[in-house]
Amino acid sequence: MNTFTSNLLVWYHSNRRQLPWRKTKDPYAIWLSEVIMQQTRVAQGTPYFERFLSNYPTVDDLAQANEDDVLKLWQGLGYYSRARNLHKTAKEVSINLNGIFPSSYNSLLNLPGVGVYTASAIASICFDEPTAVVDGNVYRVLARYFDIDTPINQSQGIRLFQELAQTLIDLHNPGEYNQAIMEFGALQCTPKQPLCTTCPVASTCQSLQNNSIAERPQKIKAKPAKKRFFHYLIPFDKNNNTLLIKRKGKDIWEGLNEFPLIEGASLLKEKELKAHPDAPSWSTLAKWTLFEETAVVHKLSHQTIYTHFWILEDVPRSFPLPWSAINDYGVPRLIERFLQKFNR
Repeated sequence: MNTFTSNLLVWYHSNRRQLPWRKTKDPYAIWLSEVIMQQTRVAQGTPYFERFLSNYPTVDDLAQANEDDVLKLWQGLGYYSRARNLHKTAKEVSINLNGIFPSSYNSLLNLPGVGVYTASAIASICFDEPTAVVDGNVYRVLARYFDIDTPINQSQGIRLFQELAQTLIDLHNPGEYNQAIMEFGALQCTPKQPLCTTCPVASTCQSLQNNSIAERPQKIKAKPAKKRFFHYLIPFDKNNNTLLIKRKGKDIWEGLNEFPLIEGASLLKEKELKAHPDAPSWSTLAKWTLFEETAVVHKLSHQTIYTHFWILEDVPRSFPLPWSAINDYGVPRLIERFLQKFNR
């Protein structure tokens, strides 16, 4: 075992957090934790992990769940394709694999929504297969320790770091090593203000010696976020009922519910919205009120959405959903925040 790996394991034994998924080697629980924690902070994701495990103790329970219930439980985590793939994978394991997760890296990759990172984590932690994980924390630790300037968001960099990570893994304790290097990146070698003065590998860290810590890892700048302009119509009939519509297609928030939507090339005025081809016929006869003058700005990874919420009273038709039941439905975080502010 090389010095870097041994020092990392010593550090991990003394500094690791007591997280619920570290108390088990059940592949269902490990898979669930890895999917939830992708692009999610541990503090935010842990309650979701516990709720999912409480509601769906086994992969068969999750497979039998209604997708709307899964999306509702996922609400607030974002990247909803993860929740849909979670449900799809559970069905695959439950129905086609008799509720038993594959026990090797290559077979795990055949599951829907399971990529290189997740397959490596499950294979190493649950089945002791020496397959190295590479996530954002690992990229950062390795880029700094070896002072690598190859961009991590290009194919050359992805391949380079995967191969390097594989050379460092502890062949006898691969799961523990993978958790150690991820934990080290999360707690010690942090994105900003890393704790270099107490770092157990500082004496051999090449970026520290070359004063390039702040420059690692390197990334090619992404394209500017696409701007979108949403106008949600929140209608009420005479019985205080409203309308939600399930989003379909391959756009954001597929499978979640939303109020009737008009998307424009910019933020539109009431008159422009009433004349818009996507305006429902019943909307022109309602009383319109803009909930807030300032547009809500909702940022996604590659999009920025500017939103106005319009309250439509006295709509001359009936809607199916009592307002009192609105919180029973899974909605995007953007709408969830509106509902937290809107008192009816």
